[in-house]
Amino acid sequence: MIAKFLIDTNVLVYAYDLATPQKQHQALAVLDQLIATETGSLTTQILAEFFVTVTRKLATPLSVAEAYIRIENLLLSWPILEMSGLVILEAVRGVRDHQLSYWDAQIWATARVAIKYL
Repeated sequence: MIAKFLIDTNVLVYAYDLATPQKQHQALAVLDQLIATETGSLTTQILAEFFVTVTRKLATPLSVAEAYIRIENLLLSWPILEMSGLVILEAVRGVRDHQLSYWDAQIWATARVAIKYL
């Protein structure tokens, strides 16, 4: 099953960001709702962005070992949309035709390719 919503990297990060309790609460509520309705998914790029952000950019960063465990749990909990050559080509089309930044276009393209080919 393809989920209806891609979970943005920021939502995952805020769920672990102790410095922003209001955003953390909101992120956890969104994630809880997506779990309850089974409508959320992640991409490999989102997981990579999550790792870099929670280990380097939080006021209280996670250790690499802690982030590893969190990513293992995310892999078990959510459908994961994978990267492919078709995703790269579609992302470049998103940059060309819709003036998206490449990294945003890659997430957009992952969802488009998954819908089209699954």
